[in-house]
Amino acid sequence: MKDEAARPADGRSGTGADVGANRAAAADDGPARRVAKPWGHELIWAQTDRYVGKLIVIEAGRRLSLQLHRRKDESIFVVSGRLRFQLEDGQGVIRTIELGPGGYRHVPTGRRHRFEALERVELIEVSTTELDDVVRLEDDYGREGTSAP
Repeated sequence: MKDEAARPADGRSGTGADVGANRAAAADDGPARRVAKPWGHELIWAQTDRYVGKLIVIEAGRRLSLQLHRRKDESIFVVSGRLRFQLEDGQGVIRTIELGPGGYRHVPTGRRHRFEALERVELIEVSTTELDDVVRLEDDYGREGTSAP
């Protein structure tokens, strides 16, 4: 119990020295980049040569393209809302599940998938860096066959 009482309010272990270092690093990262989408928006909050972190907001009743990625690998974590998630399984069948806050899934490279907001959804996506690697198979906004935002 003594160790827990000494833990910083943010839940991390360690001394206050690393908290200051993290603040300094964050200040050098520059602003997050907001990308408008017909279904909502993305906030790209981390982009390095090895990974990308996004906050994706999907407005209620909207959905992303049915799509796949040839190189990009991604994982999602639902922060808020209810998401209808379609993902192709290993046998080529698209399965549908609902995810709520705390729900997460991996989207393997090459698998068809789609996100649909049953209510306004905020989710975190962490992926490899190939942001333009999208093959749109179906799209409610006329973007099939493109990688347009």
